[in-house]
Amino acid sequence: MTARDLAAEDARKQNVATAFADWADGRGGPFALLADDARWTITGNSPVSRTYESRQEFLDVVIDPFNARMSTPLVPAVRGLYADGDWVIALFDASAIARDGRPYRNTYTWYLRLVAGEIVEAVAFFDTLEFTDLWTRLAPPDGERP
Repeated sequence: MTARDLAAEDARKQNVATAFADWADGRGGPFALLADDARWTITGNSPVSRTYESRQEFLDVVIDPFNARMSTPLVPAVRGLYADGDWVIALFDASAIARDGRPYRNTYTWYLRLVAGEIVEAVAFFDTLEFTDLWTRLAPPDGERP
């Protein structure tokens, strides 16, 4: 790798680190980095496991209904960020309190491909049993389910 390649990797990693720090502080987060046409894949067998073809689709079908099930915001604690080429890998734990008062805790690994400072592709791994329990136990306040 050239020094320029390492500098680009470091810049992408720092971009993601800043987004996670903002998220932990309650003032933004990595979803703000999503390109409009970003593809986000959730692996596994949860009710939302599939590929989303745009930022808006992902937010509408997964993130907004997830957040509506919470009484406190999800807060990440990053264990590590790793960069390789266009990809930044984030390993983190996250927790919140659901609307029924029960804690939600999960560990995530997100593979994020960044181009020109935007996330254009993501692959997410997490405990789908924990997620599915929350998703099926609580409906968003308006009663809608994706």
